[in-house]
Amino acid sequence: MLGSMDIVAFVPTRNRQKARPYYEKTLGLPVPFTILGWSVEDIGKTVKGLGKKGVKFERYPGTQQDQIGVRTSPSGAKVAWFKDPDGNVLSVTES
Repeated sequence: MLGSMDIVAFVPTRNRQKARPYYEKTLGLPVPFTILGWSVEDIGKTVKGLGKKGVKFERYPGTQQDQIGVRTSPSGAKVAWFKDPDGNVLSVTES
C-alpha cells in the first residue's frame, strides 16, 4: 500500500534541546518527531486501508484529530501517526 508512495525522511535525536536550534535556526528545518513518513494522495483512504490491515493510529493529547486519527495542521496538511512493532513512530501525510 505505501510501497508506491513518496517517502518523507525524518532524523531522530537524543537531545531535543540541543538539536532544535541546529535544525531550526542553522538548517531552517522543523524539528522531526517521526522516524519515517510517506506522502500520500488521499490520507482518509490510506488510514482506513491500513486500519483494515490492523494498523492502530496514535492519538496525542492536546492534538485535535478526527475520528480516524487524522490531524489537520493550520497550513491544511493532514497527518496521521502510527507505530511499527519496535515502537518507532511513522506517519502518512497529505499536503
